[in-house]
Amino acid sequence: MNTGSEVPDSYYVRIDEHRFKPTAHASGAWDENELHFSPLGGLVAHVIERHLAARPAGGLVLSRISYDILGRLALEECEIRLETVRPGRTIELVEAVVTVADRPVVRARAWLLAEQDTSAVAGGAADRLTPPERLDPWPMAELWPGGYIASLDVRPVAPPRPGRTAAWVSTPLDLVAGETSGPYASYLALVDTANGIAVRESPTEWMFPNVDLTVHLHRRPEGGWTGLDTTVVFGPSGQGLTSTVLHDVRGPVGRAEQILTVRPIPGA
Repeated sequence: MNTGSEVPDSYYVRIDEHRFKPTAHASGAWDENELHFSPLGGLVAHVIERHLAARPAGGLVLSRISYDILGRLALEECEIRLETVRPGRTIELVEAVVTVADRPVVRARAWLLAEQDTSAVAGGAADRLTPPERLDPWPMAELWPGGYIASLDVRPVAPPRPGRTAAWVSTPLDLVAGETSGPYASYLALVDTANGIAVRESPTEWMFPNVDLTVHLHRRPEGGWTGLDTTVVFGPSGQGLTSTVLHDVRGPVGRAEQILTVRPIPGA
């Protein structure tokens, strides 16, 4: 995908064990000097997956991850440090803190649960979405600027409506240059896109960034597509909520929630 711009075909480049540098592909939608949170969320999951892979197999799988966005996400080098908050053989809680310029900007907590065969009682999930190969691309970059949105292949199941869209999202880019990402990181790196696919109001007139993202999973995601069946609600006093049923190519895998701060853009 490089065309002489010297931008790697990835969202991040590793500097050392804990530090990463974002590329222009990670730039945000309201401000191209800021990060889009989606690839950063995937990067945190990437660090967690590599941490788990480096220790003896314990049969624990990522089942919930919550991110709190603590401040401005500058398009600058970041550092990620990981800590086990609650160790255990069947249940474990780990925390990752992302810092930029020595300031914490994201705090993420992930619950890891024991993996076992419960296929005999599995059920209750929503219906599957129409497969992405049967759908046409949507030029989402016509609605949103920024390197991250420009990097995506977005395929809506039906024409997007204000506050309501179901769509598939994928990317040809690596999360970290020269590194293979696991199934959770590859999948989670696209989930935060949900807040941009079902906009209720024009993003040139209103801002509605999310200050968090919480993902609950009932099985391991598979394949190269993240399916987002998304509903956005704006309340009457400056809050909003983006709620998403998450899919992969086999069907539903979980849910995501994002709380929004809704406000008009001055002078718009």
